[in-house]
Amino acid sequence: MATMKAVQVSKANAPFELVEREIPAPGDGQVRIKVEACGMCHSDMIVRAVAFPGLVLPRIPGHEVAGRIDAVGARVTQWKTGDRVGVGWHGGHCFVCNACRKGDFLNCAKAKITGVTHDGGYAEYVVVPAEAVARVPEDLDAAEVGPLLCAGITTYNALRHSGARPGDTVAVQGIGGLGHLGVQYAAKMGFRTVALSSGSDKEKLARELGAHEYIDTNKVAAAEGLQKLGGADIVLATAPHGTAIVSTIGGLKPRGKILLVAAAMEPLPVSAFSMLSGRTIAGWPSGTSIDSEETVAFSKLMGIKPRIEKFPFAKAEEAFTKMMTNKVRFRAVLVP
Repeated sequence: MATMKAVQVSKANAPFELVEREIPAPGDGQVRIKVEACGMCHSDMIVRAVAFPGLVLPRIPGHEVAGRIDAVGARVTQWKTGDRVGVGWHGGHCFVCNACRKGDFLNCAKAKITGVTHDGGYAEYVVVPAEAVARVPEDLDAAEVGPLLCAGITTYNALRHSGARPGDTVAVQGIGGLGHLGVQYAAKMGFRTVALSSGSDKEKLARELGAHEYIDTNKVAAAEGLQKLGGADIVLATAPHGTAIVSTIGGLKPRGKILLVAAAMEPLPVSAFSMLSGRTIAGWPSGTSIDSEETVAFSKLMGIKPRIEKFPFAKAEEAFTKMMTNKVRFRAVLVP
């Protein structure tokens, strides 16, 4: 029996285990990927906490997978052995529910999630549905591709569907794992890009990433700072802190929009009066495999890269702890 190394969650809220598992074979409509790198994400905490309906342990997490197809199951015609590919959060869909019939695969009633509903990329090999796979250019570093398939697609996809036009003012709230990519995408898309963060320590980085303006919310309230710049058409909320998100509402232009890509655990205390000018609060999920493919293509075209720290499988627990305590700058990536 051929085996592989994998990092799995065996018990709820317990540390990761480095184990030997049988290398899985792809089934009907599936492909097997030899993993070159897999990014870590805060939402991997869902697996640690067993916080998803029907999640069964043990489970191998990981939904920022970059690698190469090394086996193809029956009925798979769009992929072949040797293809360079990636897999993100969206791990497959049923094709037959009402959402799928409308082409809205991301909201499939039976949507699969890589590393949650089935094993993910914290392993040397992963088997996934063929429809979850995105093509990745040969000349990109796998460790830099991984985070683009979650943090990248989430911010890029949200901005390109936001309704903002080149020249509009887009404020990125938070300069972390999502925000440091959001700033790059906003600037490269032609938006007047404003970075919002508490403290002056990230101003230099924000400007290096492409921000035209920086607001230190320790020195000036977010709304006041944005209004001094004429107001924001879009606030891309990338840091999951309810108070910080709500503090930007007064900085929106009339009919401006807060676009949530990070979920605060606490309720958002919003004044109805502040919304009467037509301001809105909306959310945006990640995207499907074609969205991942287009995210990677745009990133390559414009030279957008995540800032990463690499860790071997044996240090998965250390990497996760650093990520959850905001000590990673800015994305942790596991490399077999």
